[in-house]
Amino acid sequence: MVTAVRIIAIGKIKEKYLHEGILEYSKRLKQYINLEITEISDESIPENPSLNLQKKILDKEGEKVISSLKTGDYLILLDLKGEMTDSESLALKLKDLELSGISRIVFVVGGSLGVSENLIKRADFRLCLSKLTFTHQIARFILIEQIYRAYNINRGGKYHR
Repeated sequence: MVTAVRIIAIGKIKEKYLHEGILEYSKRLKQYINLEITEISDESIPENPSLNLQKKILDKEGEKVISSLKTGDYLILLDLKGEMTDSESLALKLKDLELSGISRIVFVVGGSLGVSENLIKRADFRLCLSKLTFTHQIARFILIEQIYRAYNINRGGKYHR
């Protein structure tokens, strides 16, 4: 049974309104799961970095994420090339993971350059939130709202209509 959900995000939330929204959904989620949010410092990106430098930055950030994972973590990576799903399907996915004996689900939100190939390879599931492009800060807010919505659906709550 899933007892814990962890969100790993590259970079910090800079906007107060997003920070407050994330805190609100974190509080709401406590009735369903143990939630942990981990911010991993993003690497400094110079203006107009070369492709080689971008890859090095992604690799470094990816290694920070991978090294923080535990054996048995089920990794869901936010990825523009991932599977697009609706809220009910995400709820079903989380329920299926819970029933399969997964004890911790880890969602990863990449930084402004995206994520490394190693992180993509490590992912158990790649999730696309939308065809639209969001900043990683907004993606994190949307993600936590959708996690709350999914657990609310699975517990028969009235939030999702």
